[in-house]
Amino acid sequence: MTAPAELLAAARSGDAGAFEQLVAPYRGELQAHCYRMLGSLHDAKDAVQESLVRAWRSVGSLDDRGFVRAWLYKIATNRCLTAIGQRARHELPVDVTPGTPATEISWLEPFPDTSPEARYLARESVELAFVAALQHLSAIQRAALILREVLGFSAAEVAEQLDTSTASVNSAPQRARKAIGSAAPTQQTVLRDLGDAAVDDIVTRWSDAWHAGDVDAIVAMLADDARYSMPPLPQWYRGRDEIRAFLLRGPLQSRWRFLPATANGQLAFGTYLWDDAAGAYVPGGLDVLTLMDGRVAEVVAFLTADLTRFGLPARIRP
Repeated sequence: MTAPAELLAAARSGDAGAFEQLVAPYRGELQAHCYRMLGSLHDAKDAVQESLVRAWRSVGSLDDRGFVRAWLYKIATNRCLTAIGQRARHELPVDVTPGTPATEISWLEPFPDTSPEARYLARESVELAFVAALQHLSAIQRAALILREVLGFSAAEVAEQLDTSTASVNSAPQRARKAIGSAAPTQQTVLRDLGDAAVDDIVTRWSDAWHAGDVDAIVAMLADDARYSMPPLPQWYRGRDEIRAFLLRGPLQSRWRFLPATANGQLAFGTYLWDDAAGAYVPGGLDVLTLMDGRVAEVVAFLTADLTRFGLPARIRP
């Protein structure tokens, strides 16, 4: 295995292959970082690709100390800061300000735990509530919080990456945490406290209720103030009565099959509805669940998610 110092020297001399070997260990974590910053897996992939192109063009400026990881994060973070200024904020339907034109809304996207990037994640750091809350911070607050508290860079390193002062870096995460409030990551703690047997029971009961089209069984598993949304549709529902009425007039008119998965460090289900023409159950979305006190507190049904990204089949044959 070629030493990083040798790869750096070769890359600085114009060896593209050496550069690829040099940056390969960081691709996954950079993608996870850009996802947290942007709230979109698609945009995160674009940001990483653009960042690596810029890194290749400027690799000659990297000094012999070879702080490759911090250097790459600086480039990627600045690319994300530029992207944030050019694009609409990624949101969940429950967070959209009433009256906002649909043309001004971009939707938060789920993050696959089965991806190679998952090994770089503290799963709490990509939970939907946390990533959604991050999108409401200023770009600099978002970057400072992620770099300092999620990734563990020192205040001095973050100051250098953001071209600001150490004092600003120390104060930005504090203000950001205050703004986020109760949206701090929680689901991994909830799942650990429930234990595997209880989680398995929830998976079985939730799946069986949907397979049977049993609205009473579904609603019985909901928290009193549960929320149900379906991006990219802007409508969402709160409370058992609203959700029951919606399920009866919409989703439960179809036949479903649910397969358990994980996304954003949370319990999720790939959902499939029966299609007569296909003679199979075809994708209906990815439902990401938030659990609280043993009940389902929120369902975010990502209707356009590519289920194969989450280790699930493209369709289910009967």
